[in-house]
Amino acid sequence: MDKVITISRQFGSGGREFGIKLAQQLGIPFYDKELIALAAQGTAMCEEFLQHHEESAPSMLSGVFYSTYFMPMSDQIYIAQSNAIKELAKKGPCVILGRCADAILEDSVKIFVHADLKKRVARKNALNLGIEPEKMEAHVKKIDKKRKKYYEFYTYQKWGMAENHNLCLDSGQIGVDGCVRTTLAYLASLDDHTDLEDPGIHG
Repeated sequence: MDKVITISRQFGSGGREFGIKLAQQLGIPFYDKELIALAAQGTAMCEEFLQHHEESAPSMLSGVFYSTYFMPMSDQIYIAQSNAIKELAKKGPCVILGRCADAILEDSVKIFVHADLKKRVARKNALNLGIEPEKMEAHVKKIDKKRKKYYEFYTYQKWGMAENHNLCLDSGQIGVDGCVRTTLAYLASLDDHTDLEDPGIHG
């Protein structure tokens, strides 16, 4: 498997755990929060600022502008992260979580992880995040809405649509480990299909 894998996910679906375990199984790097540090390099923005404002659409950062380029700070952050994602892809296979990486890297293997709302709420409540259980459902919906708005603003694609991904996984039905096994099987089939299309095998 010589491709970059990009993962989009609903909040609480276990997408991050899935990405970490998949990268471990494949023996390739996993990138999530590390992208913040990489994006901050060579810019006037600090990691703390990027972490606070990333995945926020421009209307959510109204009035915040970058003084040198007169460009909304949200756009500056998106461009910085996009450049970091492209540089990582040049280095070889890896797993990249979120941040519109699937749209930025059109040739990547694009995976979307989702689950039933009740199961996602239960998963987050089990993590003891300091949010009252009766408020967790609203919190999960709020994060999903934020991700959807950010993704659709910058990619002009519908967030979570099956046709925009190579593989959609319901972690609520098969669990995170089941998602990993399913993906490994898919990648193996993908490699086999690529080999069959290689004219060299008929020589």
